Amino acid sequence: MDSLTRAAARLPAWRGEAGARIMARLDALARHSSEADALTRLYLTDAHRDALATLGAWMREAGLAVRQDEVGNLIGRREGTAPGLPALLLGSHVDTVRNAGKYDGPLGIVAAIEAVARLNDTPLPFAIEILALGDEEGVRFPAALTGARAFAGTLDPATLAATDAEGITMRAALEAFGGSPDRIAAAARHERDVLAYLELHIEQGPVLEAEGLPVGIVTAIAGAERHVIEVTGVAGHAGTVPMALRHDALAAGAEMVLAAERIARETTDLVATVGQMTALPGAVNVIPSAARFSLDIRSPSDAVRRDAVARLFMHWREIAARRGVTLSSRKNFEEEAAPCAPALMALLDAAVTRAGVRVRHLPSGAGHDGLAIASLCPIGMLFLRCRGGISHNPAEAIAEEDAGLAACILADTLRHFDPAPFASHAQTIKD
Repeated sequence: MDSLTRAAARLPAWRGEAGARIMARLDALARHSSEADALTRLYLTDAHRDALATLGAWMREAGLAVRQDEVGNLIGRREGTAPGLPALLLGSHVDTVRNAGKYDGPLGIVAAIEAVARLNDTPLPFAIEILALGDEEGVRFPAALTGARAFAGTLDPATLAATDAEGITMRAALEAFGGSPDRIAAAARHERDVLAYLELHIEQGPVLEAEGLPVGIVTAIAGAERHVIEVTGVAGHAGTVPMALRHDALAAGAEMVLAAERIARETTDLVATVGQMTALPGAVNVIPSAARFSLDIRSPSDAVRRDAVARLFMHWREIAARRGVTLSSRKNFEEEAAPCAPALMALLDAAVTRAGVRVRHLPSGAGHDGLAIASLCPIGMLFLRCRGGISHNPAEAIAEEDAGLAACILADTLRHFDPAPFASHAQTIKD
């Protein structure tokens, strides 16, 4: 008997209805796409606008007051026992990658609407805001987390000059969308007005499914850095240069790639990926004189990640010296890890336990809006298992029963949420 079966007797009677409604709404939302035969919903497009209109209608149906901010985020608010109380934030992103699945992002918005709708007769000593954030994926423009960064007050205004593949600037796209690029600072929230951020998201990995668990509690969103590595050797004739006298840049690069894999395998809570590799001059009968490859390395611990990178580059320099090649690198991205707040993890632990499911903690190797919102307030995340761990793909799939369970857990978490510790946190930041 799996965890969901054991949980059935402990869950509210509305879980089945909730699961069915969530899945139907996610199907409906997936029809808002710029492509007829695939789900592609990029930031500040007509498909994005249509999706917000649909979400806004569902938010109003759930009793929320709805507004759109200066960068295109949709915000639905439910007041607490008094108007103007600080808000617990729920939600996720509404934009997708190209040829996407239905659940990455929108699940967290739709399930939050369902959970809050179940609390309309329950007075709460805090407000709730559901966020449908824009541009988490960073597909249309060379930027990411735009909506979340604006909400947290950390969006660089220079981002508005970024252009898409058609040469349209973000500024122009935002103006056409009805946003206010000259007032992006007004989208920022003050710490005193928010308590914490909770996001439901598909796992995008296979761990929960492998363990037969419908949900898991996230410990941290992994920090990441990316590098472009260049190895320079000496070109030569494939038939005339003896193996011992070669300075083969590609062979050296290949050994470096394997060193990255080995260090990642040997290091707890670390993953490393080389997703691109090229060789020059690229002829079948010429020893490569140059190789270029990418490195993406992630960990929920910034200390672990930085130590691993230092060790890796030490090994790479040894490889380069032994093989008679030169090594150069350029770091083009770094994002620090965002630990989840222990108090929010404890709340989710308790709700999951009350639902009759074994508690499982796990890190998120993928980035999420919480990376940006963590600079504003404490964050927490609940993962939902997805079939095969597949994401960013039309084959992305979740179970209706799991969706209903997640809505129950969210609603239960809201009922037991005590704003006092988080209000104190906001006051500490303010002071």
